[in-house]
Amino acid sequence: MRPAQGTNPQGNYTVDVIFSFHCFTHKPRDGETPDPALRLTQGLETRVFDFYRWELSQHLPDVIAGLMERKCFQAGRSNFLTVGIVNQADQSIVQYSIFFEVSRSSRKDALNLYVQSAHVRGNSGSKQRHNPPIAFHFILHNTLNKIAIKEPK
Repeated sequence: MRPAQGTNPQGNYTVDVIFSFHCFTHKPRDGETPDPALRLTQGLETRVFDFYRWELSQHLPDVIAGLMERKCFQAGRSNFLTVGIVNQADQSIVQYSIFFEVSRSSRKDALNLYVQSAHVRGNSGSKQRHNPPIAFHFILHNTLNKIAIKEPK
């Protein structure tokens, strides 16, 4: 839902969410010989099922549902990221980086949100540098209305 601003009323967006298999797999590591049953292939890319990423991916629906209240950051021309803090069963906290892009859907007045990858990056105790935040409703509005989102310098 887009918040009301000035004379513009509150509005709703229809967003279909698609998750990449990068959310629960990893690139084969040097020297790794994965069990063939854990290999997943999509197109020309083969990756390995990752139990830790799978566990973390269970948080994705809640993070995605709350994007209107989260800070998003531009990670590339049409690529964005948000960082979710996840409390795990062992009470440790990790910074969970979620990379996504938004595009117009073939359905009228609808958008696609493609979650490209989601994983813990670097040391969970350190703060990562990001571009200035961008509101999720701004990303949706501009994408739906074919307005370019300029990359920060």
